[in-house]
Amino acid sequence: MNTETAPLESRDWTRRDALKGIGATLGVAAFAKALAPLTEWTQDLSVDQFLQKHYKELSPMDLAIVLARLEKETKEQYGADVSIKDYKAQPGVKFGYALNLSICIGCRKCAEACHIENNHDRPSAQSYIRVFEMQKGSLDMEKGNAHYDHPVPQKDKFYMPVQCHHCDHPPCVSVCPVEATWKEPDGIVVVDYNWCIGCRYCEAACPYHARRFNWTKPQIPAEEINPDQSYLSNRIRPQGVMEKCTFCLHRTRNGKLPACLEACPTGARVFGNLLDPNSEIRKVLAEKRVFVLKEELGLKPNFFYFFDV
Repeated sequence: MNTETAPLESRDWTRRDALKGIGATLGVAAFAKALAPLTEWTQDLSVDQFLQKHYKELSPMDLAIVLARLEKETKEQYGADVSIKDYKAQPGVKFGYALNLSICIGCRKCAEACHIENNHDRPSAQSYIRVFEMQKGSLDMEKGNAHYDHPVPQKDKFYMPVQCHHCDHPPCVSVCPVEATWKEPDGIVVVDYNWCIGCRYCEAACPYHARRFNWTKPQIPAEEINPDQSYLSNRIRPQGVMEKCTFCLHRTRNGKLPACLEACPTGARVFGNLLDPNSEIRKVLAEKRVFVLKEELGLKPNFFYFFDV
């Protein structure tokens, strides 16, 4: 089999092999620029982390060893006891999210919940959700204001939270040179943080600006760390890698709702299984005026917006 075109699962790749391969593809100058953030990150990277295989290549025993190592490292670096699990996609499930723009008031409670639930760096106030204050009559998110600091809601404005849309044709996946991001069977686009090389190509490709880059090692007080974690979602991410919304898969694959939905004071958010004809989200899609952002791009996002009237 030609290993240059073989699917990742059939390769015996390490992170070192991936870096070597991308260097040959990009050329010296482009490779150096793409990996500039990694030069500092690798100072704190253990040999085991650097040589770890891709998530899809890990056997159950390999994964158990990795999870135990990550729990130990979290205790050593942050002083917190955490449980890191690997929640798998469930058959017969495809997750979708819908947001009622008629009743969203722009309070940013969703972004605050995301910040806490997903163990984001505290000084940067990072979140996977940005809330845009929009002029009524416009749906152009590029003209929205995500940095408002006045009381809400404002007259003649509406509010549009934006996060990862978990597209059926995600451009972030297709541009990743080392296959560190992919779409799971239940529709969730994930990242293997230990495989990501921090080139930020996915960030540039996303039309929703939904990806975040960890510029520094996250700072989180031990008492504020959410101990219920998953390898592919809310575990504390290393410095120098990309991260994104995962529909709180550590919750939703375990029968719970996303943290942002539970925090919404107006009930503007609807989440559920798109394959279940009796789910609330299917009712919304059937009965409301539903639209998706940047539909013309043909990405088929699974994050929808709607109005009551």
